[in-house]
Amino acid sequence: MRAAELDQLDRDGFVVLENLIAPDYLAALRNRIDELLAQEGATAGSEFKQEPHARRLANLVDKGEVFERAILMPRLLELASHVLGPRFKLGSVNYRSADPHSASSQPLHVDVGALPDEKGYSVCNTVWMLDDFTPDNGSTRCVPGTHRSGKSPQQVLADPLAAHPDEILITGQAGTVVVMNAHLWHGGTANRTDDPRRALHVFYTRWDKPQQQYQKKLLRPEVQARFGPELRQILALDDPLNDKLCQETTSMSGFLR
Repeated sequence: MRAAELDQLDRDGFVVLENLIAPDYLAALRNRIDELLAQEGATAGSEFKQEPHARRLANLVDKGEVFERAILMPRLLELASHVLGPRFKLGSVNYRSADPHSASSQPLHVDVGALPDEKGYSVCNTVWMLDDFTPDNGSTRCVPGTHRSGKSPQQVLADPLAAHPDEILITGQAGTVVVMNAHLWHGGTANRTDDPRRALHVFYTRWDKPQQQYQKKLLRPEVQARFGPELRQILALDDPLNDKLCQETTSMSGFLR
């Protein structure tokens, strides 16, 4: 890995990896997502959370090999390890599409409402741009460096929905992946264009925290049965501590309550 990537991840809380998704893989992800949206209709995303003015899918590891590939991409695992340390696991794989001509934005938030603790950071998200992210179509906004504040925007800001004076937009071409220390203050913006803005979110969490979506419970037995040791480990399928943690909590989101 380039030292500059690690420096930016430490300093700003995110790094942008251009052209990480190969064109054929990008097409496969888009095609499978279109199939799932058509199949699931109004129930899409219901395993986790549904959101006004956006379309969601959840529990995607259960819904195709194309998503299994996403959670084991070596470059992303190395960057996630830089944030979380050597022991971490998948928290969830979700899809979110900002609806066209929606004035709705997300409040600034940290993922799962998490704050750093005595062990350090506990959440790391990767945002896969399935479409170009532009200033007008709902790109992610963030406030660089806020992952080091030790506070959530809800603790500090009078209105987390309002524009922050130090926020920036993360834009890029389809095929780009953003790796984000998910303690960074961030949120989606309004899509003012004619087309949806599609993204895949592959979210990792530290070994001693619950998964955002309890994979062992959500994944069908026949799906789990075909997984090899590497997938089983990253999904925490044979981890008694993860079972205990996930059974003691419910599905979590940083801003959808």
